[in-house]
Amino acid sequence: MQRHRHPGRSSVRRPRLVLAAGLVAGLLALSGCAAADSASDASSGDDKRAFGAEERGAADAAAGKAEQGTAGSPSQRRKTDALPSGTHVIRTASLSVEVDNAPKAAAAARSAAEGAGGLVADEKTERVDDTHEVSHLVLRVPQGEYEAVLKRLAGTGKLLSRTSSAKDVTDQVVDVESRIATQRASVARVRKLMDQAEKLGDVVTLEGELSSRQAALESLLAQQASLKDRTTLATITLDLSEPETAAKDGDGDGPGFLDALGGGWHAFVTALLWLAMAVGAAAPFLAAAAVLALLWRLLHRRLPGRRAPRTPGPGGSSPAPPAS
Repeated sequence: MQRHRHPGRSSVRRPRLVLAAGLVAGLLALSGCAAADSASDASSGDDKRAFGAEERGAADAAAGKAEQGTAGSPSQRRKTDALPSGTHVIRTASLSVEVDNAPKAAAAARSAAEGAGGLVADEKTERVDDTHEVSHLVLRVPQGEYEAVLKRLAGTGKLLSRTSSAKDVTDQVVDVESRIATQRASVARVRKLMDQAEKLGDVVTLEGELSSRQAALESLLAQQASLKDRTTLATITLDLSEPETAAKDGDGDGPGFLDALGGGWHAFVTALLWLAMAVGAAAPFLAAAAVLALLWRLLHRRLPGRRAPRTPGPGGSSPAPPAS
C-alpha cells in the first residue's frame, strides 16, 4: 500500500526554517557589531594609552631640560663639583696681602669669614717702627665657601704670596669610627661582667679594666671631634701689611738743617743727662768729704796753741818771754 505525503505540512515547515535562519543571521550580525564595538573601544583605549605615554615622555623631556638648566647655575655647579658624601678632606691656606690700611682690611676679612658662616679663631694687629701696621688673622670657614672666601681675601690688596693644601683623611675618619664602636662594645662587656661579679677581687680588677677602656674611648672621641672640626671648617691664615712710608724731607738726598738741629739738641740733652748722672753718683762722696773738712776745721780752732821752744841767748840765758 503506497503512502501519499500531505502537501500542507511541507509548505508549513519551509516558512519556519526561513524564519529560524533569519533569526540566526540577525544574532550573528548583532554579535559582529558588538565585537566591532569592543574592538573599536580597545583600539581607542590603546590610542589613549599611547597618547598618555607621549604626554609623559614630553613632560619627562621638559623636566630633563629644566634639570639641565638648573645644573647650569653656579649653585648647582658648586654642588656638582663638591666632594662625595663619604670623603673627608682637611683644607688649609695661607695668604700674604699688602693693603693700604691694615685695620680696615682686617675688618673686611672678619666680615667675609662671618658672612660665609665661619669665625675668626685668632687676630693680632701691631704697629711696626711707628710707620706702618700689620695684622695677622686665622679664619675658619665652611668647606663649601672655602674657594669663594679665598678669592675675596686675595682681592683686598696686592697679593704677595698664596699657599694652599688639601689632605684626604677619609681612611683615618673611618678607622676612628670603627675603633670607637669596638671600644664602646668592650666597655659594655666589662660593665656587664661587673654586674655579674661576686668576689671583691674580681670587682676591683674589672673596675681598673673599665677605667682603662673608658680612657681609651674618650681619647678616640676627642680624635673624632678634632677630625670633624678640621674637615668641616677650612683654616685660612691671613697676613696683612702696609707699605713702608718713604722719607719726606729731601727724598733721601741727605740730612737738612732741621735734621742737624734735631741731632744737636739730642746730643745736648744726652750730655746734660750724663752730667747729671755723674753728679748724682758723686754727690754722696762729696757730701762726706765736706762734712769731714768742716769737722777738721772746728777741731783745729778749739785746740790750744803750742808754744815755740826757747832758744838760749849768747850769755847762756834764755830770752824773756814777750810781754803780754
